[in-house]
Amino acid sequence: MKKKIHPGYHSDAKIICACGNIVETGSILEEMKVEICAACHPFYTGKKKNLDATGRVDRFKKLAEKAATKKKVVKKSPRVAKNKK
Repeated sequence: MKKKIHPGYHSDAKIICACGNIVETGSILEEMKVEICAACHPFYTGKKKNLDATGRVDRFKKLAEKAATKKKVVKKSPRVAKNKK
């Protein structure tokens, strides 16, 4: 095995959540920052939390409604009758 090709391992690495929770673990990074963890995630806590901070869900709903109204407005053109001889 080659020497000095593996990253250094920190046995006292910290994972810091936006909610303030700190988890100590082992990692190649000394410190990591995350937005959500098991202490504040709605699935684990059972509390409802709004995770859509940028309004992407509302934007998608608007686009879906707009597409649905366009679909109703556009009608299929009648087929042109072929000349019968």
